[in-house]
Amino acid sequence: MRVIGFRYQRSLAAPAEIRGVGFISGARVQARFLPAPVDSGVVFRRTDLPGSPAIPARATQVTGTQRRTTIGPPPAAITLIEHLMAAIAGLRVDNCTVELDGPEPPGLDGSAAGFVDVLAGAGVVLQPARRPIYGVTAPVVVTAGGATIALHPPEGPDLRLSYLLDYGLAAPISRQNYTVDLRPETFVREVAFCRTFLTQPEADGLRAQGIGMHVTPAEVLVFGPHGPIGNRVRCADEPARHKVLDLIGDLALCSFDLAGHVVAYRSGHALNIELARRLTALVESSSRQVFLHSGRSAVTRAA
Repeated sequence: MRVIGFRYQRSLAAPAEIRGVGFISGARVQARFLPAPVDSGVVFRRTDLPGSPAIPARATQVTGTQRRTTIGPPPAAITLIEHLMAAIAGLRVDNCTVELDGPEPPGLDGSAAGFVDVLAGAGVVLQPARRPIYGVTAPVVVTAGGATIALHPPEGPDLRLSYLLDYGLAAPISRQNYTVDLRPETFVREVAFCRTFLTQPEADGLRAQGIGMHVTPAEVLVFGPHGPIGNRVRCADEPARHKVLDLIGDLALCSFDLAGHVVAYRSGHALNIELARRLTALVESSSRQVFLHSGRSAVTRAA
C-alpha cells in the first residue's frame, strides 16, 4: 500500500438525529450524530448502557458478519451498521460521534437515504488536518465459497466499485451488475436510496430465529418466485446497487480513503470485512516500514 494523495478531513457542522425502529430488535431507537475533532474517526457510543461504552468504527472491531456487520463485544455490540456507515462515508464525513440508545441504528427503509438526509441537513465542514488516500501496488484479492472481492491499483485518486450479483439461473433475482465512481454526488444520486433485500426463504429463515418479526415485505424487499412480494424495485438493478452500498459501508471501516477499483462477485459482509482487514494490515505494515526507515536515516545523519 502507498499513499497517493491527501484531502482535508471533514466533520459535521452541527448535531443531527434520527429515530426509528431497529430491524433486528424491533425496538425504538435514536441515533445522534455529533461533530468530532480531527483524527478521531467515527466512534459509536451506547448511551443506553452504563458508562456509555465507545466502539471505534474500524475493521479490527468487527465481531460479526452473518448477514450484517456487527462491531464490539457483547453486551455493548452494535449491529447492522453498514447502511449508516455507508451514508457517513458516502458524504465523506471522517470524524463523527454516533450516539445510539440501543443495539442497532434505526432500520428506516433498509437504505441509507434517511441517514443521508439528516447528515446533509447538518452540513459538513472542512477541518485543518489531512486524510491520506491509499492505493495498492498490486491487486489484493479475497475469495471464499465461490465469491471474490479485489482491490485493483488506482489510475488516479478516486475509488470505483463494481458488483456482480448472481444468485443462479433459477433464482428470483436476475443476474445483474453495477459500477459507480464514488463521490458524494454520485452516492446520493445513484446508491443511497437502494434498499436491503432478501429472498423469501432467507426471510422465512430469519423469522424462524425471531428476527425481523415486525418488518413486512412492504418495508423491505423480499423476492418471491415472481419478483418482489407486495413491493417493487426503485430501479431494475436495485439489489446490485444495494450490494455496492454495503461495500461502501463495510470498507469505511478501514478508516482511511481508498483509491482504485473494487470488483466484487457474490461478495457479502464476511468477504468485504476480510478485505478491509487485509488493507488495514497492509497500511499498518507500510507505516511501520516508513517509520523504521526514517529512524535509520536519522541515525545515519547523526553519525
